[in-house]
Amino acid sequence: MTTDPVRAVPVLMPDAGPPLDYYLVQPGLSGRDPTATVEGIVVEEFTRHHDFTTTGLDSAGWTPEAGWWSSAALSRGIRTDPEMLTRVLPTSRREAEDVHRALGGGQLPAEKVLRTHFLDHQPIATAPPLRLGPAQPPDGFHERRVYRVLFAKDLRAEQVASLRTAWRTPAGGTAASAATGRLDEHGDQFTWDLRRVGHSLAWCLDVTALLRTDATAALGSTLSELTNVLRRNGLIPVTTERFA
Repeated sequence: MTTDPVRAVPVLMPDAGPPLDYYLVQPGLSGRDPTATVEGIVVEEFTRHHDFTTTGLDSAGWTPEAGWWSSAALSRGIRTDPEMLTRVLPTSRREAEDVHRALGGGQLPAEKVLRTHFLDHQPIATAPPLRLGPAQPPDGFHERRVYRVLFAKDLRAEQVASLRTAWRTPAGGTAASAATGRLDEHGDQFTWDLRRVGHSLAWCLDVTALLRTDATAALGSTLSELTNVLRRNGLIPVTTERFA
């Protein structure tokens, strides 16, 4: 992966996680065991169109008492219920393995086994891409795409500052963007802007891709890696939409 040495940094992190997303669930205020720090584990995976937009979400939850179970309502609640949002924390597979073992579940199953517990699919409505910005790409590029990744939960000021440093956001920036970044790879150009959405605890990442090559895999990996960076900072991805 090559980058602009001044404005861009590689998105791929050394601890980039596996395809599945892992979350820890803390006890609620009415939890039965006030000494417990973690109540259970949630494992998720988005389904996507060929253009990387979201079509649905599969998930499974695990608690020591009930074992593995699947519920589309759980996926919705994690993203829409304020009480659930405060209890769910994004985590790595390694930490999920430690928690699963500590709660008496033994070794966490392999991901192909975890997928067998995805029994209640949550569809996510999609629509043809909206046209946002110029229809034609700049000279030298054959395609321009614009994506928006929506996230639930909030970022602390120090987390935003860390992202600005990692992405080499220019000092000052714009009032509309909390952090921005850029990546040049094999002639393709990717730029992104992190913004707060509305008046609720929500954020979005707008990614513009100018494609000179036919390597759309680079686009998919960039979207995935950026999403994972924000998930590791505590945000919960909701959907990926396309605007061009």
